[in-house]
This record gives sequence, C-alpha cells and structure tokens, in this order.
Amino acid sequence: MSFPTNRPRRLRTTPALRRLTAEHRLSAAELVLPAFIREGLTEPNPISSMPGVQQHTTETLKRAASEAVELGVGGIMLFGIPAVRDATGTAALDPDGVLNKAIRDVRAEVGDELVIMSDVCLDEFTDHGHCGVLDASGYVDNDATLEIYARMAVAQAEAGAHVLGPSGMMDGQIAVIRQALEEAGHTTTAVVAYAAKYASAFYGPFREAVDSQLTGDRRTYQMDAANRREAVLEVELDLEEGADMVMVKPAMSYLDILADVAAMSPVPVAAYQISGEYSMIEAAAANGWIDRRAAITESVLGIKRAGANIVLTYWASELAGWLKESR
Repeated sequence: MSFPTNRPRRLRTTPALRRLTAEHRLSAAELVLPAFIREGLTEPNPISSMPGVQQHTTETLKRAASEAVELGVGGIMLFGIPAVRDATGTAALDPDGVLNKAIRDVRAEVGDELVIMSDVCLDEFTDHGHCGVLDASGYVDNDATLEIYARMAVAQAEAGAHVLGPSGMMDGQIAVIRQALEEAGHTTTAVVAYAAKYASAFYGPFREAVDSQLTGDRRTYQMDAANRREAVLEVELDLEEGADMVMVKPAMSYLDILADVAAMSPVPVAAYQISGEYSMIEAAAANGWIDRRAAITESVLGIKRAGANIVLTYWASELAGWLKESR
C-alpha cells in the first residue's frame, strides 16, 4: 500500500495509542544498580565526575539496597575500594575485606529480595591498578590471575553473592571460576560473564569512583574497539565455559555488538551503561542542553531495544521511581 492508504502516523496520534503499540518497554526488574563502598569512610564521599553517585559507607549502602528493593529494582552490583592495596590484591581475598563484608551486609539487609552481584576483579585491589597480577616484564599474567579469581569467587559466594561478575577479561576465567564454585559446593551461585568488554575512553569517571591506581591502559586484555566478530567468539567461549549470563560493556558505543550477542545468545544478555555515558548526559543536562529525564529514559530504552535483557545503570533507582510514578 502507498500514501494515502498507508499512514504510519495513525499509531502515534495519542500517548495511549503510542503506549499500546510500543515494541519495547522498560521495567525496573531488569535494572541493576552499580554501587561503590570505600573502606574507612564515616560519611559518603561524592564522586565529582559522576554527579549524584557516591562512595558509600556501610550504612548508606544498606539504605541504597533497601531503596532499590522498595522501587522494584532487579539487582545491585557491588564494587569495593580497600584502604590498603598491594601487587596481588590481597584484600580481595580477606573474608572481612571491604567487598566481602559489603556482600554480607547487603545480603543481611535485603536477603533474596534483590539480586546481589559482585565484581570479581583485582583492579580495585592492586597497587598498579591492573585487573590481574603482573609478571617480571609488567605484562598481566593470565593464568596466575585466574588462580586468584577462583579464590575471590569462592569468598564472594560464601559472603552471600547471588551472582558473580568476573570483569577482568582473562582467558578462561569463567571455566576456572565455575570449577572453583562447584568444588566449594556453591552450585547455585550464578556467573555473569563480562564476555565482550572493550577498552574504552568512556571509563574515565569510573577511575575516580574506585580511586584507580592504574598507569597505562588495559588494551592487552580488554577488547579492541575496532573488532566486532571477535565479540561473538568471546561470548561463545564463555558460554562453553559455563556462563549463566553474558554482558556487553560499554553499552552506548557498542549497541551493534549488543545486538549481535542478543541474536545468538541462549542465555540472558546484560549491558553496562558505564560511567562516561552517565557523566555525559548529566553534564549536558546540567548545562541545560538536553532534557535530563527524557535523555536518561531514551538512552536506557535504546540499550533495551538493542537486545539487553538486563541493564546496569547508575540511574537504576531513579529510573525505577519514574516507572513507578507512570504506572
């Protein structure tokens, strides 16, 4: 049919009609709130490059988790910042270390009402800021790092995490973690693989959020932004190794990758709307250049439309509140 018989605008004439015919919808249950806790804080510490986000104390983290439950948010992803770092990230293995303690505290606060996810990576815990241990030449030693990841994963599972998120992009990390969990009896602990995690300029504000000690970059282990087919290979490998979910990170500049992964994945697909994506929208909104609420909603909807079942976003609770208002 052609004009005037075919008029697609007919389905856009009223808000109610647009709602009725919408192909994709946002749901609070599909959102995950990333949250930072810093050891030794007596008051929450605002992150200057991420307005509205803070490094939490134990009490403010528990309140944030409880609020997320009340708003219907699906999960929380925890990142810990220790007081003391060393070359091998020893604090990551301490049962009473900042991250493992935070997992226990949040689990005690909200139980199973919120999916508690935790970051299995060494970058916050090492004095060199890399995601793994370094060999004599300064190169990240893949297999030596895997041994530590296995122990980290068991410690976090024992602390009460429902889902573990190994984000270091070490080859074989899912298989090693899955085996360690099985041997330790944590057969019900799920793993979300950061399967396609790219080296990105948009991680900048996150470095402040975790007080990163990194010099140089992570391009020898995170994926190259020029590569698309390689992402499917990474996902396939992680699925073979036992990943329960897979993730694409970042989201904004990698929606094509997200769509590719969503088209082939037999398991749920997550995408992480990272710090730089958050900060750009906040900065533009603060300058009056864009409508903040509309831009946030559209940006997350775009990630959902590209194929994500789960979206990690620093706006999770705020967006969940808006969704609750609109019901």
